[in-house]
Amino acid sequence: MTTARPVLSCQQVVKRFGPLEVLRGVDLDVAEHEVVVLIGASGSGKSTLLRCINLLETVDDGVIMLDGQDITDPRVDPDLVRRRIGVVFQAYNLFPHRTVLDNVTLAPRFVHKTDRPAAEQAAMALLERIGLVDKAHEYPDRLSGGQQQRAAIARALAYRPRLLLLDEVTSALDPELVGEVLALIRDLKTQGMTIVMATHEMAFAREVGDRVLFLDAGTVLESGPPGQVLAKPTQPRTRQFLARFIEGGRL
Repeated sequence: MTTARPVLSCQQVVKRFGPLEVLRGVDLDVAEHEVVVLIGASGSGKSTLLRCINLLETVDDGVIMLDGQDITDPRVDPDLVRRRIGVVFQAYNLFPHRTVLDNVTLAPRFVHKTDRPAAEQAAMALLERIGLVDKAHEYPDRLSGGQQQRAAIARALAYRPRLLLLDEVTSALDPELVGEVLALIRDLKTQGMTIVMATHEMAFAREVGDRVLFLDAGTVLESGPPGQVLAKPTQPRTRQFLARFIEGGRL
């Protein structure tokens, strides 16, 4: 029996900032349609790993493969790689002087060279899907935080990405707005999107994750199904990290 090649493969990835080693030999394989959730304390390396995958940071050692291609090869054009990876950060990063529709159509029009009518038709269908079609002609400052984050996710999806990276996309939101963003991610999982996401929403990680990785000081200390890592962790450091979520009733 043959095993399908992973969409993403990180092999012994190392990243240093000066003398500080932020990633220390991280291994990660992500299969098609899989949702992998990264958890860990601030400074554990989650965001740095996502930035390395999207080539916003160069790795100091190791290899990152996307569909079998070594994207850490210095001969690879990072812009071509980023066309295949959608990414959404904590900050919405929408262009404030452009409408929601313009934000969502930028990539199809200028990266994929789609003509404006076709790009806008596809964007409106996407906005309909995520409940923002009535905000298509609004500017970002007229949207709530949750709406802005959903628009940012829609913009990432407009790339038709092979892989979607989500970095703490609810951390800047008021609690009452978190649910609408999580509902969208839940829908993307149902639709078969391949996702790597960092989050502090442990209950959500349990619900949508196919696999959870606990990062600590730049290493993958524990990895497995959510029910194992979140409910029955084997490592003392994982148990220590999760204790505050259990005490707060968030797990």
